[in-house]
Amino acid sequence: MTTSSRPWIVVRCVAAGICLAGSVPPWGWWPLAFVGIALVDRVIDTPSRRARFGRMWLVTATWLFSAMLWMWDLTPPGYVIAGALYSTYYGAAAALTPASPHRRRLVLPGAFALAELARWYWPFGGVPLANLALSQVDTVLGQTARLGGPILLIVLIVVVGQALSALAMGQRRAAAAGLSIAVVAIVATLLHPRAAVVRDIEAAVVQGGGPTRTRASADQQPIVLARHIEATRYLDRAVDVILWPENVVNPGRYLDQETATAAVAAVARRHDATVLAGWFYPVSDTGTVNFQSAVTPDGTEVDRYDKVRTVPFGEFVPLRGLIEASGLGAAIPSRDVIPGTAEPVLDTPVGPIGVSISWEAFFERRARDAVANGAQILANPTNGSSFWLTQVHTQQVASNQLRAIENDRWLLMAGPTGLSAVIDADGRILQRSGIGERIVLVTSAEMRTGRTLASVVGPWPILIYGLVAVAAGQLPSASERAEEPIDD
Repeated sequence: MTTSSRPWIVVRCVAAGICLAGSVPPWGWWPLAFVGIALVDRVIDTPSRRARFGRMWLVTATWLFSAMLWMWDLTPPGYVIAGALYSTYYGAAAALTPASPHRRRLVLPGAFALAELARWYWPFGGVPLANLALSQVDTVLGQTARLGGPILLIVLIVVVGQALSALAMGQRRAAAAGLSIAVVAIVATLLHPRAAVVRDIEAAVVQGGGPTRTRASADQQPIVLARHIEATRYLDRAVDVILWPENVVNPGRYLDQETATAAVAAVARRHDATVLAGWFYPVSDTGTVNFQSAVTPDGTEVDRYDKVRTVPFGEFVPLRGLIEASGLGAAIPSRDVIPGTAEPVLDTPVGPIGVSISWEAFFERRARDAVANGAQILANPTNGSSFWLTQVHTQQVASNQLRAIENDRWLLMAGPTGLSAVIDADGRILQRSGIGERIVLVTSAEMRTGRTLASVVGPWPILIYGLVAVAAGQLPSASERAEEPIDD
């Protein structure tokens, strides 16, 4: 079997996809990201746009169907459609990338970034999980997210991967050029001014524990709340703020709202601390609210943030009428979460706290907006107790590491059954819980002020680079123009 035979090409495409999937959590073998891109650079080295599209589609399908397997448990049709659709984004990126190695090195990083941005936003608000930026959160390259966010980091991963491909082909000058770009970005990150520390606060992250892969039910409403009240009793020192997970205060059939409110206020009074508690309950026959409240030691709710980015097919149902008409209505939530409109910041006695509720942690814009509105520390209350496997949990921790790096802020993450974590401004995990355990993570966390370049410019510079690179890639090269016949 020759290296140009169809079976061998399929093997190389699948191998590239496996490498990309293996580089992101829960596996997290970060060097595989560069190996995967190097293999991609070789398999799309063909003059046929159609072949480049098909090969890259297969690479991406292998990557995303593996790294987003969790979605099968949420919506099997959505899992199949999302994997197939998003693979076409990357296939199109490869098709729009010139075949010549020199031009491919200029265009592919931008085209790849455009494909990533597209799947982060469309359709239904996007699904930014399993992206390659997650592979580098514990590496020196990951710190470059402070300059241009996750999308710059993805561009650099592609650049380094292509440099590895050039090195394998004996093209040392091209390899050195690519690695030099990464080195310059790392040096620029080291020179980037850091946020100023305002003061330290004592914070507690509470994880009530319990079984995973469970669904919400009325009889669990008081049980989940009781677990977090009991876990909070583990606190053996004074703290300023207590973070509870998303929707652990869930009034309904077995828990009335007045009782729940009194219970949260009692915890705040007992520990003389501000409690950030996640609430979830229906407000009409068609709508539900999902918000994080800030309750001070005197029992007063001083602020509230309603979740803005909701989960498609989990918290809101796109095309609901069509699905119900098809007879599948019983398999979808009966109510949609009503999205909030306020900025993601809670004003509390300890200072402004930026909040991204659960799914919002995957969208860099939410934390960036929080910092732009004065947040001095970030919080991610979440609820992954219903998800299958640990892909969502571990990828969410990695996303929060990126949010911390991008914004130069400490970040506290709380889940009812895990994972929960304390992450510093360099993206280092200082404490992390296990799945299902009852635990309280107590830390001295920094409140910070000041903005990074990434938090100011967002993805716009990379978006512009990608569009310009792809457009330029469609122009004929000098050699192609020289071969054109001249009319007399």
